[in-house]
Amino acid sequence: MEHYLIRATIIPEIVRLIAKKYNLTEDEALKAFYESSTGASLADDETGLYGQSILFIFGLYMQEKD
Repeated sequence: MEHYLIRATIIPEIVRLIAKKYNLTEDEALKAFYESSTGASLADDETGLYGQSILFIFGLYMQEKD
């Protein structure tokens, strides 16, 4: 499966988790994720982060924010 297809599948789930955890709207959570280092790493194919689980990526995001 292409990396962009994997990202298109997992990002909405990550955004929902962020919205729930941090009491944000999905738009706010999406913006916060894309502006984070975790979001940048997910967008970079070289990191291989797209191959990790949704919960793993969410955990990285929480570590970055907390």
